Amino acid sequence: MKRARLGPWIAVILGAIYFLVPLIATFEFSLRVRRNQYSFDAYANVLGDPHFQASFLYSTLIAFATIVVGVMLVVPTAYWVQLRLPKLRPVIEFITLLPLVVPAIVIVFGYLRIYNSSSWLPLTGSPASTNVLLVFGYVTLALPYLYRSVDTGLRTIDVRTLTEAAESLGARWPRILFTIIFPNVRVAIIGGAFLTFAIVIGEFTFAALLDRPAFGPYLQLVGANRAYEPAALSIIAFAITWACMGLIQIFGRDRRTGVAARP
Repeated sequence: MKRARLGPWIAVILGAIYFLVPLIATFEFSLRVRRNQYSFDAYANVLGDPHFQASFLYSTLIAFATIVVGVMLVVPTAYWVQLRLPKLRPVIEFITLLPLVVPAIVIVFGYLRIYNSSSWLPLTGSPASTNVLLVFGYVTLALPYLYRSVDTGLRTIDVRTLTEAAESLGARWPRILFTIIFPNVRVAIIGGAFLTFAIVIGEFTFAALLDRPAFGPYLQLVGANRAYEPAALSIIAFAITWACMGLIQIFGRDRRTGVAARP
């Protein structure tokens, strides 16, 4: 019994060392701007850089637009598949997995080929239209995570019974979606939204090839021209990602606690 308990703990400790030691080393290196003493000058330089602020704000706005478009696309689709077309579930799951199989650089070159300035739908002719193309590209990248999060949430509720009860009371499809389905899968939507946000904030390929002032290209530019600031940016990006994961846990725990507390 003791050996059986010791094995998992050894695995956890080794995994923690493998994960934490490089992170601690990166953080320690980011504090070495001044010789023979630690300081947060690298973080101050990064956070005070107007390009950092502009790129992070741009990526945040694009992330929110991606979340809105993705949720409005995924939730009705997953709901309709579960309610009316369950036999199409394997097909939809295969389609949503394609962004994990097809490299991002292939997808973006396809976009540039189809939507260039000489095509029938020139979405790269102006910054505004290129932003729209970037949002749809990020929706594609987020599909595997957002769809599975929403689909898992829908499987935890009785979609058919809720829909039939709403229809018997005279509710139409838009009202069923926004007043019944969306609130019942709120936690799943929030989880997928935070994952989408983390993906968009750190994405480089789409933003660089579409020439957008996003946070990912800024990270690459700083890494190519400075020494300590890239380490500080890595820690900041890591903190943002883990903050998103923590918020997923917080919102999910509140929802489950509230449900369990009901008599």
